Amino acid sequence: MQRRHFLSTLAAVSFAPGISFAQGKPIRLVVPFPPGGATDITARVLSEPLAKILQQPVVIDNRAGAGGSIGMAELARATPDGLSFGVATLSTHGVNPAVYQKLPYDPIKGFAAVTELVKAPGVIVINPAVLPVGSFAELVKYLKANPGKVSYASPGNGTIGHMWGELFKSSTGTSMVHIPYRGAGPAINDVLAGQVPVYFDQVASSLPHVKAGKLKALAVSWSGRLDVLPEVPTYGELGYAASNDPSWFGMIAPAGTPPELVLRMQQAVATALKDPAVRERLALQGLYASGTTPAEFTKQIASEIEKMKKVAAFARIRLD
Repeated sequence: MQRRHFLSTLAAVSFAPGISFAQGKPIRLVVPFPPGGATDITARVLSEPLAKILQQPVVIDNRAGAGGSIGMAELARATPDGLSFGVATLSTHGVNPAVYQKLPYDPIKGFAAVTELVKAPGVIVINPAVLPVGSFAELVKYLKANPGKVSYASPGNGTIGHMWGELFKSSTGTSMVHIPYRGAGPAINDVLAGQVPVYFDQVASSLPHVKAGKLKALAVSWSGRLDVLPEVPTYGELGYAASNDPSWFGMIAPAGTPPELVLRMQQAVATALKDPAVRERLALQGLYASGTTPAEFTKQIASEIEKMKKVAAFARIRLD
């Protein structure tokens, strides 16, 4: 019964008068990262219900490379006819504009914001076998007693993990040495091996290692304690509100896409995200359904860029 009600809702939304995409033509959804990652999974989870809502095929187009810049540049060049959309992230529309001197796309003027799709809580983890702390407060105390003697790993210079690490240092008044890796895999492997004791990650990636006792989670970036880590406090709970914002993925369209088509897609996404099956599939990946308005998402992107610029300035991060 619940499923039939959901499908009838989709049909009602699909045929809103005066708001329709080019009939019969597939909608392309550009994902600026490789298949298999959280960004790609989010797009693929949503593609099936969106196709039912819009009664058009939704085709995933992975255009990976350069921290998401290649895919975003491709989307910015697309014809704004309501048949091309893309997945923006905190990397492409927060970190990249803050750390790169030149980008092949304008994160503000090059796109029309559609909606935030999901939020992804972050987490700070340590290897308890090599770092003698049992809580966030103990870590801060230890770092202040040993300035510059502890290192933290990240997937690379200018990545979200790097920015989260520098934001932590800024807000806590501590000093750590940043060790950049070429990707998340090598970074987490060295943390597990005890080569580097601290790591800033998304909950979804570190959770299995935390549950196995190999890593210890000290704080999460979320509005409240997570069901999967109920014993771990939030940054906000600990008094560090600046570090409490999670990562996110959202949907954008090329600049010039008619507002009615932007709104039509936002409504379709919002409807899809109400499906319990969709929400559950996302939650299993540590992703929590959102569905904001175009105006809200536009404001969010601008805010994230300004926030990341402050972090980049503090850490003196500037990439060619």
